Amino acid sequence: MKKLKNLPAAPEGRLFASGKRDLPAAAIERWDGSIRAASQSGENTITIFDVIGEDWWGDGVSANRISAALRSLGGGDVTVHINSPGGDMFEGLAIYNLLREYEGKVTVKVLGLAASAASIIAMAGDEVQIGRGAFLMIHNAWIVAAGNRNDFREYADYLEPFDKAMADIYAARSGMSVSDVQSLMDKESFIGGSDSIEKGLADALLSSDELTSDEESPAAAIRKIDAFLAKGGMPRSERRKHLKALGGMPGATPEKDDKPGAVDEVNPEVINSLKSALASLGE
Repeated sequence: MKKLKNLPAAPEGRLFASGKRDLPAAAIERWDGSIRAASQSGENTITIFDVIGEDWWGDGVSANRISAALRSLGGGDVTVHINSPGGDMFEGLAIYNLLREYEGKVTVKVLGLAASAASIIAMAGDEVQIGRGAFLMIHNAWIVAAGNRNDFREYADYLEPFDKAMADIYAARSGMSVSDVQSLMDKESFIGGSDSIEKGLADALLSSDELTSDEESPAAAIRKIDAFLAKGGMPRSERRKHLKALGGMPGATPEKDDKPGAVDEVNPEVINSLKSALASLGE
């Protein structure tokens, strides 16, 4: 049965039309998408091994997907495996609410990284287990936006209550003061396995034999390239164009809605452009 009744509900919201979400480079750089659970015995297991919310590839973990998975379990206990760099804060808050309200016991296992929105999802667990080498990453809401000073004041005012709500959730789960949590969020803090337990954000360490490493998914690799290009200063539209030219998931075919598919050959000009952008990171 559900044990944690004192966790606050998360507010609902959506990103304003002029804002865009993008993954923080620090989270992508620390994300090892190859980490998996050594065993997924039992049917009542949900995996969160991708970004939170749909991205421009059309992938990602959505609240609709989690809701459908929970409905299929009929109130039975569930284990949630997480290895995610985060993503859409609003989608993460919605998933947190779904797990918080679920009638069965929720055991969360952080296998590699639960960053940003994924760390909020982890807080909904009645029990949170974390790998010794795994991390939680907590920070303030992070968006990409454009506009004048008045627009940015509006953006900050809009995001502030969501930052406060996330701080309340971390504080309720851990027993830390809200001010201490806000300080960690302001610093964009990566919190390791043992430290997560000391701070009350997790309950126990996973044993090493519960983890394994597989080939990193093409989606994870593409997102890392995208993050590196962004760090090198390449505009979002250019990144999309070049990644589309490279092709999407191996073995995939182009979709009707213009999502990238695989290609047999890669344009040398695209490769040179990518190399130049990546090389600029070391300058």
